[in-house]
Amino acid sequence: MSSLMGQMMRMPLMISSLLLHAARHAGDTEIVSKRVEGDLHRYTYRDAELRARKVAQALARLGCRPGDRVATLAWNGYRHFEIYYGASGSQLVCHTINPRLFPEQIAWIANDATDQVLCFDATFLPLVEKLAPAMSTVKHFVLMTDRAHMPESSKIANLLCYEDLVEAENGDWAWPEFDENTASSICYTSGTTGHPKGAVYSHRSSVLHAYAAALPDAMGCSSADVILPVVPMFHVNAWGLPYSAPLVGAKLVFPGPHLDGKSLHELFESEGVTFSAGVPTVWLGVINHMKAKELKLSTLRRTVIGGSACPPAMMRTLEDEFDVQVIHAWGMTELSPLGTLSKLKAKHQALPLEAKHRLLEKQGRSIYGIDMCIVGNDGRPLPWDGRASGDLLVRGCWVIDGYFGRDDSPLREVDGRQWFPTGDVATIDADGFMQITDRSKDVIKSGGEWISSIDLENIAMAHPAVMEAAAIACPHPKWDERPLLVVVRRPGKELSREEMLAYFEGRIAKWQIPDDVVFIDEIPHTATGKMLKLKLREQFRDHKLPTV
Repeated sequence: MSSLMGQMMRMPLMISSLLLHAARHAGDTEIVSKRVEGDLHRYTYRDAELRARKVAQALARLGCRPGDRVATLAWNGYRHFEIYYGASGSQLVCHTINPRLFPEQIAWIANDATDQVLCFDATFLPLVEKLAPAMSTVKHFVLMTDRAHMPESSKIANLLCYEDLVEAENGDWAWPEFDENTASSICYTSGTTGHPKGAVYSHRSSVLHAYAAALPDAMGCSSADVILPVVPMFHVNAWGLPYSAPLVGAKLVFPGPHLDGKSLHELFESEGVTFSAGVPTVWLGVINHMKAKELKLSTLRRTVIGGSACPPAMMRTLEDEFDVQVIHAWGMTELSPLGTLSKLKAKHQALPLEAKHRLLEKQGRSIYGIDMCIVGNDGRPLPWDGRASGDLLVRGCWVIDGYFGRDDSPLREVDGRQWFPTGDVATIDADGFMQITDRSKDVIKSGGEWISSIDLENIAMAHPAVMEAAAIACPHPKWDERPLLVVVRRPGKELSREEMLAYFEGRIAKWQIPDDVVFIDEIPHTATGKMLKLKLREQFRDHKLPTV
């Protein structure tokens, strides 16, 4: 007996529909961009949608065919935004490349993705000139500027001008509809070990992700918001904000390359920004600038912080001193990227303030579309009791099931279902609040017991003299591994090894306190702003811990 089918229109989920919706229903809402040239550019969603159609026409004129990859090396700005939609919306694949990767990795990624076109900001002209001969598949290099700012000469033959390409088109072109499972964009992992791997997103997955990200228990975006994504558009699609903002019709503010604390604060204030998103290192710069100049935030009221664990001290500073709600989040390139966000349930509103803080310091609860489980060493699911710690697995509507160009599947089977192994170690409590206790490769295993490097870093970061801290495993003859704390002092602050270690007393179990502290000028970071602990472990692999 056949099932009764619903009698609904077959309307595929298209990325282009997000921008078209914004143009029709929030057509006069602004998109403001701080350009590479230093000035501010303003236009509307209606303008952006027309220009995105012209971008689609221009890419077709360059010979691009469905499925071809169009790469970008660009900051957050209106031209990048237009390529997001002009490429994906015309059945091409928008490939955002992280310019902070090693140059050799950038060339390798472009070749691996077989990019046909590379669009890049003027900032990256010297880099692209150097790499162009190694980018064997790229047929067209497009400088994202106008004719007045084109270089007089370039090492790149037939360098194209973005504005010339756009202005040559009439925009008399309609967004096509096609299979919603068609590839829309591709992002590569940062590749701290081995070559980066490509995560290929679909139109369906990206639109569903945009819906979920905008929900009240997620980022809570609305048409009343002014959204400034500090997280780059080359870092997992700026966590989906270039899609969620048009979905709700919110004003967008793009900071371009101007990501220092002073520039961001000025843009927050001048444009009335209400909501932002970025990694902890960016907020560190904003906080330091505001404290040094005794500044406040008049309109910014909430921010999502992810990319790496947000130190509780940073959350408290933003909330208590600057009246900014911090939404702690967790995700991965392979998750498009959102997995969890930390928002309280109704029953938690009556809790004491400290209890609320402890919950909100966790990475949070799954948004609809993502499911989680934690498994032990035997591969069996562990209880959601907030104590059992195991490997975190996920599955969902915007989770990849494989990597671009690779036949091997990363998925694991648990209870007859396929799950993606995140590489994180976590706990989940009875209310679904997940807390990352470590990366599986970063956890410190001392005498058969696990010590969370994140817990140690959070305690250290609460010290007023500490700018940044990283905890890594150091070899130990008796305990196998013991924690070594690597600290960057705040400018002008004094802090000794003994003072730092004493600060841990009473804040963590005595056996978990680091054995030693070293002070350095700067902690290395990955291209996406995460602490590069692999490099730290290499740097201190011969460090001798005190024996007493």
